[in-house]
Amino acid sequence: MKVLVTGSAGHLGEALMRTLPRAAHEPIGVDIKPSPFTHHIGSIVDRGFVSRCIRGVNAVLHTATLHKPHVATHSRQNFVDTNVTGTLNLLEEARAAGAQSFIFTSTTSAFGRALVPAAGEPAAWITEDVAPVPKNIYGVSKIAAENLCELFHHSFGFPCLILRTSRFFPEPDDRVAIRQEYAALNAKANEFLYRRADIEDIVGAHMLALDRAPTIGFGRYIISATTPFTLEDLHELRTSAPAVAGRRVPQYEKVYAEREWSMFPAIDRVYVNHRARRELGWSPRYDFARVIEQLASGEKIGSPLAQAVGSKGYHDSVFDNGPYPVIHDE
Repeated sequence: MKVLVTGSAGHLGEALMRTLPRAAHEPIGVDIKPSPFTHHIGSIVDRGFVSRCIRGVNAVLHTATLHKPHVATHSRQNFVDTNVTGTLNLLEEARAAGAQSFIFTSTTSAFGRALVPAAGEPAAWITEDVAPVPKNIYGVSKIAAENLCELFHHSFGFPCLILRTSRFFPEPDDRVAIRQEYAALNAKANEFLYRRADIEDIVGAHMLALDRAPTIGFGRYIISATTPFTLEDLHELRTSAPAVAGRRVPQYEKVYAEREWSMFPAIDRVYVNHRARRELGWSPRYDFARVIEQLASGEKIGSPLAQAVGSKGYHDSVFDNGPYPVIHDE
Protein backbone atom coordinates (compact mmCIF):
# COMPACT_ATOMS: atom_id res chain seq x y z
CA MET A 1 0.00 0.00 0.00
CA LYS A 2 1.28 3.48 -0.87
CA VAL A 3 0.89 5.72 2.21
CA LEU A 4 1.30 9.50 2.31
CA VAL A 5 2.85 10.65 5.60
CA THR A 6 2.57 14.36 6.33
CA GLY A 7 5.06 15.84 8.76
CA SER A 8 7.68 13.27 7.77
CA ALA A 9 10.52 15.34 9.25
CA GLY A 10 8.85 15.43 12.68
CA HIS A 11 8.99 13.01 15.59
CA LEU A 12 6.00 10.86 14.68
CA GLY A 13 6.36 11.33 10.94
CA GLU A 14 9.91 10.02 10.95
CA ALA A 15 8.94 7.12 13.21
CA LEU A 16 6.18 6.14 10.78
CA MET A 17 8.50 6.49 7.78
CA ARG A 18 10.96 4.13 9.50
CA THR A 19 8.24 1.59 10.35
CA LEU A 20 5.94 1.45 7.30
CA PRO A 21 8.37 -0.39 4.97
CA ARG A 22 8.67 -3.22 7.52
CA ALA A 23 4.94 -3.80 7.02
CA ALA A 24 5.36 -3.89 3.22
CA HIS A 25 3.95 -0.37 2.76
CA GLU A 26 5.50 2.28 0.52
CA PRO A 27 5.67 5.55 2.49
CA ILE A 28 5.72 8.93 0.75
CA GLY A 29 7.00 11.65 3.08
CA VAL A 30 5.80 15.25 2.89
CA ASP A 31 7.05 18.15 5.01
CA ILE A 32 7.94 21.83 4.84
CA LYS A 33 11.44 20.88 6.01
CA PRO A 34 13.93 18.65 4.19
CA SER A 35 14.94 15.43 5.90
CA PRO A 36 16.14 11.92 4.97
CA PHE A 37 12.50 10.85 5.23
CA THR A 38 10.95 13.61 3.11
CA HIS A 39 10.21 13.00 -0.57
CA HIS A 40 8.24 16.20 -1.28
CA ILE A 41 9.05 19.54 0.35
CA GLY A 42 6.15 21.96 0.55
CA SER A 43 3.15 23.08 2.57
CA ILE A 44 -0.14 21.23 2.95
CA VAL A 45 -1.75 24.69 2.83
CA ASP A 46 -0.91 24.67 -0.91
CA ARG A 47 -3.76 22.71 -2.51
CA GLY A 48 -1.83 22.17 -5.76
CA PHE A 49 1.13 20.73 -3.86
CA VAL A 50 -1.16 18.36 -1.96
CA SER A 51 -2.83 17.25 -5.19
CA ARG A 52 0.52 16.42 -6.79
CA CYS A 53 1.77 14.48 -3.77
CA ILE A 54 -1.35 12.42 -3.26
CA ARG A 55 -1.63 10.90 -6.75
CA GLY A 56 -1.69 7.12 -6.56
CA VAL A 57 -1.81 7.11 -2.76
CA ASN A 58 -3.92 4.46 -1.01
CA ALA A 59 -3.99 5.98 2.48
CA VAL A 60 -2.97 9.10 4.42
CA LEU A 61 -1.32 9.35 7.82
CA HIS A 62 -1.71 13.03 8.65
CA THR A 63 0.70 13.99 11.44
CA ALA A 64 1.76 17.47 10.23
CA THR A 65 0.63 20.27 12.54
CA LEU A 66 1.51 23.41 14.40
CA HIS A 67 1.89 22.34 18.03
CA LYS A 68 1.22 23.89 21.43
CA PRO A 69 4.81 25.25 21.70
CA HIS A 70 4.05 27.33 18.58
CA VAL A 71 1.15 29.23 20.19
CA ALA A 72 3.41 32.08 21.32
CA THR A 73 5.37 32.29 18.04
CA HIS A 74 2.67 31.82 15.38
CA SER A 75 -0.54 33.69 14.67
CA ARG A 76 -4.02 32.28 15.02
CA GLN A 77 -4.28 32.49 11.24
CA ASN A 78 -1.16 30.32 10.91
CA PHE A 79 -2.87 27.68 13.05
CA VAL A 80 -6.07 27.84 11.01
CA ASP A 81 -4.15 27.69 7.74
CA THR A 82 -1.99 24.69 8.67
CA ASN A 83 -4.18 22.68 11.02
CA VAL A 84 -7.61 23.32 9.50
CA THR A 85 -7.18 24.32 5.85
CA GLY A 86 -4.27 21.90 5.44
CA THR A 87 -6.42 19.06 6.76
CA LEU A 88 -9.30 20.04 4.47
CA ASN A 89 -6.96 20.03 1.46
CA LEU A 90 -5.74 16.56 2.36
CA LEU A 91 -9.24 15.18 2.93
CA GLU A 92 -10.57 16.51 -0.37
CA GLU A 93 -7.57 15.37 -2.39
CA ALA A 94 -7.41 11.96 -0.69
CA ARG A 95 -11.07 11.32 -1.37
CA ALA A 96 -10.68 12.45 -5.00
CA ALA A 97 -7.67 10.14 -5.39
CA GLY A 98 -9.66 7.15 -4.13
CA ALA A 99 -7.69 6.66 -0.91
CA GLN A 100 -9.00 3.87 1.32
CA SER A 101 -8.32 5.44 4.73
CA PHE A 102 -7.37 8.70 6.40
CA ILE A 103 -5.74 8.70 9.84
CA PHE A 104 -5.62 12.05 11.60
CA THR A 105 -3.16 12.56 14.46
CA SER A 106 -4.88 14.77 17.00
CA THR A 107 -3.97 15.49 20.61
CA THR A 108 -5.24 15.04 24.15
CA SER A 109 -4.50 18.77 24.54
CA ALA A 110 -7.73 19.31 22.62
CA PHE A 111 -9.64 18.47 25.80
CA GLY A 112 -8.37 21.77 27.17
CA ARG A 113 -10.14 23.04 30.27
CA ALA A 114 -12.00 19.75 30.65
CA LEU A 115 -8.70 18.29 31.92
CA VAL A 116 -8.54 20.41 35.08
CA PRO A 117 -11.17 19.74 37.75
CA ALA A 118 -12.27 22.41 40.18
CA ALA A 119 -10.59 22.62 43.57
CA GLY A 120 -11.73 19.80 45.82
CA GLU A 121 -12.93 17.66 42.92
CA PRO A 122 -11.37 14.27 42.05
CA ALA A 123 -8.92 13.90 39.19
CA ALA A 124 -10.60 13.83 35.79
CA TRP A 125 -11.10 10.40 34.19
CA ILE A 126 -10.57 11.29 30.53
CA THR A 127 -12.26 9.06 27.97
CA GLU A 128 -13.40 9.85 24.45
CA ASP A 129 -16.83 10.75 25.88
CA VAL A 130 -15.46 13.84 27.67
CA ALA A 131 -16.47 17.00 25.78
CA PRO A 132 -13.43 19.09 24.80
CA VAL A 133 -13.21 22.70 26.01
CA PRO A 134 -10.21 24.07 24.06
CA LYS A 135 -8.19 26.71 25.87
CA ASN A 136 -6.03 28.03 23.03
CA ILE A 137 -5.91 28.22 19.23
CA TYR A 138 -4.01 24.94 19.07
CA GLY A 139 -6.89 23.05 20.67
CA VAL A 140 -9.48 24.93 18.64
CA SER A 141 -7.72 24.12 15.37
CA LYS A 142 -7.29 20.43 16.18
CA ILE A 143 -10.96 20.03 17.14
CA ALA A 144 -11.97 21.81 13.92
CA ALA A 145 -9.80 19.42 11.91
CA GLU A 146 -11.30 16.44 13.75
CA ASN A 147 -14.76 17.70 12.86
CA LEU A 148 -13.78 17.93 9.20
CA CYS A 149 -12.76 14.27 9.33
CA GLU A 150 -16.11 13.37 10.86
CA LEU A 151 -17.94 15.43 8.24
CA PHE A 152 -16.15 13.62 5.40
CA HIS A 153 -17.07 10.26 6.85
CA HIS A 154 -20.73 11.08 7.39
CA SER A 155 -21.14 12.96 4.10
CA PHE A 156 -19.19 10.63 1.82
CA GLY A 157 -18.53 7.44 3.77
CA PHE A 158 -14.81 8.26 3.71
CA PRO A 159 -13.03 6.13 6.35
CA CYS A 160 -11.42 8.47 8.90
CA LEU A 161 -9.97 7.59 12.29
CA ILE A 162 -8.77 10.18 14.80
CA LEU A 163 -5.98 9.36 17.24
CA ARG A 164 -5.76 11.76 20.17
CA THR A 165 -2.17 11.17 21.25
CA SER A 166 -0.78 12.10 24.63
CA ARG A 167 2.75 13.40 25.16
CA PHE A 168 5.59 11.52 23.47
CA PHE A 169 8.17 14.21 22.72
CA PRO A 170 11.64 13.79 24.32
CA GLU A 171 12.27 17.54 24.59
CA PRO A 172 12.21 19.37 27.95
CA ASP A 173 8.77 20.10 29.34
CA ASP A 174 6.99 23.17 27.97
CA ARG A 175 6.01 24.20 31.53
CA VAL A 176 8.66 26.36 33.22
CA ALA A 177 7.73 25.21 36.75
CA ILE A 178 8.20 21.54 35.83
CA ARG A 179 11.57 22.22 34.20
CA GLN A 180 12.71 24.04 37.34
CA GLU A 181 11.51 21.45 39.87
CA TYR A 182 12.14 18.08 38.19
CA ALA A 183 14.89 16.48 36.16
CA ALA A 184 13.62 15.99 32.61
CA LEU A 185 13.58 12.17 32.78
CA ASN A 186 11.97 12.25 36.23
CA ALA A 187 9.07 14.34 34.91
CA LYS A 188 8.62 12.13 31.85
CA ALA A 189 8.68 8.94 33.92
CA ASN A 190 5.97 10.40 36.19
CA GLU A 191 3.81 11.16 33.15
CA PHE A 192 3.71 7.53 32.04
CA LEU A 193 1.26 7.05 34.90
CA TYR A 194 -1.40 9.23 33.32
CA ARG A 195 -0.49 11.40 30.29
CA ARG A 196 2.42 10.03 28.21
CA ALA A 197 3.13 7.27 25.69
CA ASP A 198 6.19 5.91 23.94
CA ILE A 199 6.48 6.73 20.25
CA GLU A 200 6.76 3.04 19.34
CA ASP A 201 3.34 2.42 20.87
CA ILE A 202 1.91 5.48 19.13
CA VAL A 203 3.24 4.21 15.80
CA GLY A 204 1.66 0.84 16.56
CA ALA A 205 -1.72 2.50 17.05
CA HIS A 206 -1.36 4.31 13.71
CA MET A 207 -0.49 1.08 11.92
CA LEU A 208 -3.55 -0.65 13.36
CA ALA A 209 -5.74 2.33 12.47
CA LEU A 210 -4.41 2.24 8.92
CA ASP A 211 -5.53 -1.38 8.54
CA ARG A 212 -8.86 -1.08 10.34
CA ALA A 213 -10.18 2.28 9.17
CA PRO A 214 -12.11 0.84 6.16
CA THR A 215 -13.95 -1.54 8.50
CA ILE A 216 -14.50 0.85 11.42
CA GLY A 217 -15.39 3.84 9.26
CA PHE A 218 -15.05 6.59 11.86
CA GLY A 219 -13.82 6.80 15.44
CA ARG A 220 -11.89 8.86 17.98
CA TYR A 221 -9.32 7.15 20.20
CA ILE A 222 -7.16 8.25 23.10
CA ILE A 223 -3.63 6.96 22.56
CA SER A 224 -1.76 7.02 25.87
CA ALA A 225 0.12 4.50 28.01
CA THR A 226 -2.14 2.21 30.02
CA THR A 227 -2.61 3.74 33.46
CA PRO A 228 -2.42 1.61 36.61
CA PHE A 229 -4.99 3.89 38.25
CA THR A 230 -8.70 3.14 38.64
CA LEU A 231 -11.78 5.23 39.27
CA GLU A 232 -11.37 4.56 43.00
CA ASP A 233 -8.03 6.40 42.97
CA LEU A 234 -9.27 9.71 41.58
CA HIS A 235 -10.00 11.56 44.83
CA GLU A 236 -6.67 10.65 46.43
CA LEU A 237 -4.70 11.49 43.28
CA ARG A 238 -5.54 15.18 43.79
CA THR A 239 -3.85 15.25 47.20
CA SER A 240 -1.54 12.23 47.60
CA ALA A 241 -0.40 10.99 44.19
CA PRO A 242 2.85 9.42 45.53
CA ALA A 243 0.86 7.22 47.91
CA VAL A 244 -1.46 6.03 45.14
CA ALA A 245 1.45 5.34 42.79
CA GLY A 246 3.16 3.42 45.58
CA ARG A 247 0.16 1.14 45.96
CA ARG A 248 -0.26 0.54 42.24
CA VAL A 249 3.45 0.20 41.31
CA PRO A 250 5.26 -0.42 44.63
CA GLN A 251 8.68 -0.97 43.09
CA TYR A 252 8.86 2.64 41.91
CA GLU A 253 9.66 4.01 45.38
CA LYS A 254 13.03 2.24 45.69
CA VAL A 255 14.04 3.08 42.12
CA TYR A 256 13.14 6.75 42.59
CA ALA A 257 14.91 6.95 45.95
CA GLU A 258 18.13 5.65 44.38
CA ARG A 259 18.00 8.50 41.87
CA GLU A 260 16.72 11.14 44.29
CA TRP A 261 13.67 11.53 42.06
CA SER A 262 10.20 12.47 43.24
CA MET A 263 6.63 11.86 42.17
CA PHE A 264 4.32 14.77 41.45
CA PRO A 265 2.42 15.59 44.65
CA ALA A 266 -0.89 15.68 42.79
CA ILE A 267 -2.28 14.42 39.49
CA ASP A 268 -5.29 16.18 38.00
CA ARG A 269 -6.27 13.90 35.10
CA VAL A 270 -5.92 10.33 33.87
CA TYR A 271 -6.06 9.43 30.16
CA VAL A 272 -7.95 6.20 29.54
CA ASN A 273 -7.06 4.06 26.50
CA HIS A 274 -9.73 1.33 26.89
CA ARG A 275 -11.47 2.08 23.58
CA ALA A 276 -8.27 1.97 21.52
CA ARG A 277 -7.26 -1.32 23.08
CA ARG A 278 -10.71 -2.80 22.52
CA GLU A 279 -11.58 -1.54 19.04
CA LEU A 280 -8.14 -1.26 17.43
CA GLY A 281 -6.65 -4.27 19.17
CA TRP A 282 -3.87 -2.00 20.44
CA SER A 283 -1.51 -3.42 23.08
CA PRO A 284 0.91 -0.71 24.22
CA ARG A 285 4.13 -2.13 25.66
CA TYR A 286 5.48 0.90 27.50
CA ASP A 287 3.76 1.97 30.71
CA PHE A 288 4.98 3.22 34.10
CA ALA A 289 5.79 -0.29 35.34
CA ARG A 290 7.90 -0.93 32.22
CA VAL A 291 9.72 2.37 32.75
CA ILE A 292 10.54 1.37 36.33
CA GLU A 293 11.86 -1.99 35.10
CA GLN A 294 14.10 -0.19 32.60
CA LEU A 295 15.41 2.19 35.26
CA ALA A 296 16.06 -0.66 37.68
CA SER A 297 18.11 -2.55 35.08
CA GLY A 298 20.08 0.53 34.01
CA GLU A 299 18.44 0.81 30.59
CA LYS A 300 17.41 4.02 28.89
CA ILE A 301 13.73 4.85 29.28
CA GLY A 302 11.65 4.03 26.23
CA SER A 303 11.80 2.01 23.05
CA PRO A 304 14.61 1.58 20.51
CA LEU A 305 12.48 3.57 18.06
CA ALA A 306 12.28 6.48 20.51
CA GLN A 307 16.07 6.41 20.82
CA ALA A 308 16.51 6.30 17.03
CA VAL A 309 14.21 9.26 16.33
CA GLY A 310 15.62 11.31 19.20
CA SER A 311 14.98 14.97 19.87
CA LYS A 312 13.98 17.46 17.20
CA GLY A 313 12.72 20.59 18.97
CA TYR A 314 9.95 22.89 17.83
CA HIS A 315 11.78 26.17 17.19
CA ASP A 316 14.99 27.24 15.51
CA SER A 317 15.53 29.89 18.20
CA VAL A 318 16.50 29.67 21.88
CA PHE A 319 14.39 31.80 24.19
CA ASP A 320 15.26 33.68 27.38
CA ASN A 321 13.38 31.28 29.67
CA GLY A 322 14.38 28.03 27.95
CA PRO A 323 13.49 26.05 24.83
CA TYR A 324 9.98 27.53 24.61
CA PRO A 325 8.68 31.08 24.68
CA VAL A 326 6.18 32.04 27.37
CA ILE A 327 2.74 30.71 26.48
CA HIS A 328 -0.32 32.58 27.69
CA ASP A 329 -3.27 30.21 27.41
CA GLU A 330 -6.37 31.90 26.10
